[in-house]
Amino acid sequence: MRALIQRVTHASVHVNNQVAGQIEKGLLVFIGIEDADTTEDVQWLCNKIIKLRIFDDANGVMNEDVIQANGRLLIVSQFTLHALTKKGNRPSYIKAAKPEIAIPIYELFVETCFQLTGHRPATGIFGADMQITLCNNGPVTIFIDSKNKE
Repeated sequence: MRALIQRVTHASVHVNNQVAGQIEKGLLVFIGIEDADTTEDVQWLCNKIIKLRIFDDANGVMNEDVIQANGRLLIVSQFTLHALTKKGNRPSYIKAAKPEIAIPIYELFVETCFQLTGHRPATGIFGADMQITLCNNGPVTIFIDSKNKE
């Protein structure tokens, strides 16, 4: 499971010119799921994201997590995080899980984040053509792969 996390002042996702989800201050989390992902990957990644100390404290030091900063989450599925680009110029997405595998894991990820934060995350719509608007704050962008816990 891969996540691309951006600290934002605001973010929204639109589907068919309608707002599907939006947040003010918080984290925009793009999630890529592969066939090998398990509930353990979900739990580990959710805990890691929620506890990332990437918000400024009163002294302007990145020392607070999203809960301490009173931020929210916007979670968007993004199979392209599993793009393979080694050969040629056309990415392969063969490692990305098919919807019948990915949707339950994505839903578990959203529910786990809700349980950990006490706030229902805003979301996109799985598999939809989505337009994302955001203001990356910092900029702060972090990539995490549950299969490579460095």
